[in-house]
Amino acid sequence: MSDGVFISFEGVDGAGKTTQVERLAQFWQERGREVVVTREPGGTSLGKRIRELLLADPNETITPRAEALLFAADRAQHVEQIIRPALERGAIVITDRYLDSSLAYQSGGRELTADDVKHLSMWATNSLLPRRTYLLDIDPRVSHARLTHEEDRMESAGENFQQRTRRAFLQLAEADPERFLVIDATQTADAIGELICADSANLVE
Repeated sequence: MSDGVFISFEGVDGAGKTTQVERLAQFWQERGREVVVTREPGGTSLGKRIRELLLADPNETITPRAEALLFAADRAQHVEQIIRPALERGAIVITDRYLDSSLAYQSGGRELTADDVKHLSMWATNSLLPRRTYLLDIDPRVSHARLTHEEDRMESAGENFQQRTRRAFLQLAEADPERFLVIDATQTADAIGELICADSANLVE
């Protein structure tokens, strides 16, 4: 059995993550691999309920520490129930958001300390990190113009929040260049997809 491979997609809202997750999943399914596509928050039944708490009401006030704990709870359940079992089966696991979103949004956007957020998430996941993280980088002013749905609580947090979050993502990528691949998300979806699929071939046995 081939080893499982864990891949995450990150970026500000509207960067095109969902489209590229679907393209990469199809790429590997067509090559005969089991692919598990998931997301955070909301990759499990418990996670869906947590997602509703976190995102549903733009007027809901959640303190930064409570928000970080809710995301960590979702992630702990996600890893234990979905991600680790799939990796043990040899599947390719592709998640739309993971630990780096907490680091960028909670410590960058919400101004908690990065160490606190990282330690919490690493404890929740028993230190599981993706083999590759694709960061789709784009100015939030451009990406938010792409959104076709009503803004959720995180999307409606304001431009300053989104700009801090983008900077935090880029700092994370700079600090861990072996795991991250930063991609200009203003390119066409086809160009981005070709780049990602080609890179992923270096990860999958």
